[in-house]
Amino acid sequence: MLATSFLAGQPSADQIAVRASQLFGRRWPWLRPLAKRYLKAFAGRTRPRRRDVVEFLLHDQGFTEAWSKHFDELSVAQWLAEPQRMQPVAATSTWDIPGIESVGALAEWLGVTVGELEWFADVKGLGYKRPGSKLAHYHYRILAKDAGNIRLIEAPKPRLKALQRQILMQILEKIPAHPAAHGFLKERSIKTFAAPHVGQRVVLRTDLQDFFPSLSGARIQALFRTMGYPEAVADLLGGICTNAAPRHLWKEVAPSADPHRLYEARALYSRPHLPQGAPTSPALANICCYRVDCRLSGLSKAVGATYTRYADDLAFSGSEAVGRQIERFSIHVAAILMEEGFSVHHRKTRIMRQGVRQYLAGIVANRHLNVIRADFDRLKATLTNCVRLGPATQNREGHHQFRSYLDGRVGFVELINPAKGGRLRSLYERIQWE
Repeated sequence: MLATSFLAGQPSADQIAVRASQLFGRRWPWLRPLAKRYLKAFAGRTRPRRRDVVEFLLHDQGFTEAWSKHFDELSVAQWLAEPQRMQPVAATSTWDIPGIESVGALAEWLGVTVGELEWFADVKGLGYKRPGSKLAHYHYRILAKDAGNIRLIEAPKPRLKALQRQILMQILEKIPAHPAAHGFLKERSIKTFAAPHVGQRVVLRTDLQDFFPSLSGARIQALFRTMGYPEAVADLLGGICTNAAPRHLWKEVAPSADPHRLYEARALYSRPHLPQGAPTSPALANICCYRVDCRLSGLSKAVGATYTRYADDLAFSGSEAVGRQIERFSIHVAAILMEEGFSVHHRKTRIMRQGVRQYLAGIVANRHLNVIRADFDRLKATLTNCVRLGPATQNREGHHQFRSYLDGRVGFVELINPAKGGRLRSLYERIQWE
């Protein structure tokens, strides 16, 4: 009950002391110093959980001494049953997001019952433990890469996907992204990600390992508390947007898979995480990366470099002066990422000077933006053969939507190099589709 009085509103030390005095029926002299220590302990942090406040009280020496000294005199004079309210931190108070202050209000906002809300959120992780897929909220597809890495695609089923879309459109899209972020954002693209690095003397490219699954459910729930949502509401919002892959799923992996990689993947995906395939995951990932984007932008500015990020691809570039210290700069980047809870995929890290091809996310950025020549030539040959021999003869990888696949490949070239893209588009339009 004392923890509840500490959590209510956005209190000052005096306000906390007054509420605690109402609880005990007397303004004890040790309450205000206790409130000051509480505010100092949680200053600048995400809105604490109730259990964190209880833990603080149990380990506060002044409180334990006061409790021991006045144990016989302390009693509850007035129960404080005031509901929790929206408590955004100062940096988020201007965001135009809906105020939802109870579990019932969240269920009403999403158009479901409280029971359905708790089922979709699955905060207790029952979906991880139950066998079978009839009651599961996701469709799964395991991708085993040539390098041995295992990636899990988690596509939400229609009802859960509808809830996630509502959270995306009415909450997450109202939150401004960092200027360095270019992935999954309106009016930004892979082209705007690479453009700032054109013509630079040195380009550093690095990659985040296991980007989506490394963002834990606890981190997402803390993010919703930062927005101001009460703990119970934030936990359910976080539960709807995260997932823990069920145990039986990994029995379907091919026997040839690397056992060590399989063990790592199972451990990673068994914990609540952002699922790659949910509509909310890209926006939540960008928001979670805001702090790291700020730190890396500041580091880059300090040395005269430029920084951009497209999802898990990070790019830095600069002049010859930056090039002279690029190795040390790369170490600082990796240290910041590690401090923020990310891992660098060191095998994909590249330092590219002007004498070699500088490419970022499949785009060449030496003198002007361009597609990789070999990729362009292969696509042109495929389109030419589709015109001559028919598209069925060229779908060697078995794409279910081969026409859409080729259309997307041509569209990518058009985005990066309109002249080359126009030539490919003319070939594409000559294909006779059955």
